[in-house]
Amino acid sequence: MKIIWTKHAEQRLKEWESKLHLGKEDIENILNNPHQVVSGDLDAFVVQHKLNGGLLRIPFKYIDKNISIILTLYWTSKIDKYWRN
Repeated sequence: MKIIWTKHAEQRLKEWESKLHLGKEDIENILNNPHQVVSGDLDAFVVQHKLNGGLLRIPFKYIDKNISIILTLYWTSKIDKYWRN
């Protein structure tokens, strides 16, 4: 799958890179092999991946079946708030 990064997503990655020790390739691997995908706002989806005692959330949209665009990403300690059983 081809992955497109918004400028905002690239900026957020720079902010979280040193804290989470993840690079662009790691994020793309998580997007392709998530622990969970849930519905988000405005036709977006959110990849959720348990990591470092918290939850990495990556909102994205499908452009078509072979292309996704990452809107942003962030880590939260509030797993119970977002995780769906």
